[in-house]
Amino acid sequence: MLRMRPHTLLAAAVMLAGIFSLAGTAQEGPSFRSGVELINVTATVTDGDGRFVSGLRRDDFIVYEDGEAQEIAHFSNERVPVSLGIALDASGSMTADKMSSARAAIDRFIYDLLGPDDELFFLQFASRPDVIQEWTRDRRAISRAVGRVSPAGGTALYDAIADALPLASIGEHPKKSLLVISDGNDTSSRTSPGELRKMIRESEVLVYALGVDGVQQMSRRRPTTRVPVPLPFPIPGRGPGRRLPPIIGGNPIGRTAERVNADALHDITDDTGGRTEILRRFGDLDAATARLADELSKQYSLGYVSPGQRDGRWHTIRVEVKDRRLAVRARKGYIAS
Repeated sequence: MLRMRPHTLLAAAVMLAGIFSLAGTAQEGPSFRSGVELINVTATVTDGDGRFVSGLRRDDFIVYEDGEAQEIAHFSNERVPVSLGIALDASGSMTADKMSSARAAIDRFIYDLLGPDDELFFLQFASRPDVIQEWTRDRRAISRAVGRVSPAGGTALYDAIADALPLASIGEHPKKSLLVISDGNDTSSRTSPGELRKMIRESEVLVYALGVDGVQQMSRRRPTTRVPVPLPFPIPGRGPGRRLPPIIGGNPIGRTAERVNADALHDITDDTGGRTEILRRFGDLDAATARLADELSKQYSLGYVSPGQRDGRWHTIRVEVKDRRLAVRARKGYIAS
């Protein structure tokens, strides 16, 4: 039998202590892709008024996989840098005034609301998607790329997301997101909704959609909700807090093929832990992107060791908090590939 000297045992104990300390830290931890070891989940918590809740601790959360409670091996309640892609509708319906509002909102978003360590890429989509600026921290490069958009053609929304997901997945930060801004329904994609949903389920990217639709009458399928969301700044280096216009959610009825299909956007975003927000006009983009920046700054990162095998199947994830007055939004599962 192999015997270890006392100083060797001490060194091994110190090494193991360091490993377990890393796994349990409140700011960083090991990060592995789904189906390997650690399942990473980003959780957004809101109160009854729709305000984002910060300051919760590991013990406030319960994570379930396929209905079974899991031990949380990694937890962070600090703002972490994000790798964020922006996909902007460049179809012919994007008139000059719409583009002007979109450019202004994106400029404020990237210059004033995101953190300095966040990295970005920019993709435009009309009849086909086109990556104009790959990963960069240079805000001027993103702004110039947005300024070069010249609207024309149809709306290949599904193709754009299908192209953006692989690029978003190779971002350098563990937290990866995609923001889609569009004023229309898909008219030109080769990617089917079913194919896109499969891609989304195989990804860890949070997908957000801001759909701009000026129709005033709203569908009965997704009732209109008005949630006054205060923006409790400061995000580091930002201005004082202020109350923003309410989130307007809904699916307008009597729409033509060109108008935003809110239900289709919900199908894309909701499985990821992101969300869809429907706006009445492009002038509301500024407030909507401010809400998104606030959300990204108050999310929680959780990780647990998967109890299953690489069986290629869909495994459900449910995240809860012990305070039943609070609501949690997180991705709904993963494919153990």
